[in-house]
Amino acid sequence: MLTGVDVAALIAAVVWAVLATFLCVALVRLIKLINAATRVVSDLGDRTPPLLEDVASTVERTNTSLERVEEITANMQATSEDVSTVTALTRSVVTGPLVKVASFSYAVRRVLGERRTLALVRSRRRKEARR
Repeated sequence: MLTGVDVAALIAAVVWAVLATFLCVALVRLIKLINAATRVVSDLGDRTPPLLEDVASTVERTNTSLERVEEITANMQATSEDVSTVTALTRSVVTGPLVKVASFSYAVRRVLGERRTLALVRSRRRKEARR
């Protein structure tokens, strides 16, 4: 029969066998996980260059659009300056004669008003002189 030492050795051997089996199962699962991760990284590596090319073309188109916007902005600035110049020129051309016409009409009204006043004063004096 088996002695106590033999039974202990048998139990230790069974425990080591079960432990080795669990470790083998764990290693197999770990290897599958590593292979799956390798496939994902490989697929990502295969898909990345086309995505980067798409991003590069998008950036290039955006740059082209921004250049067009910059041209439009420059044209609008030039147009704004031209409008400002025309406005200033129109103001100087129209305002000068308008001021002169207004001054002349004021002077004419004043002179006519003074003539009327003088005419009233003269007529009153004549009336007073006749009395």
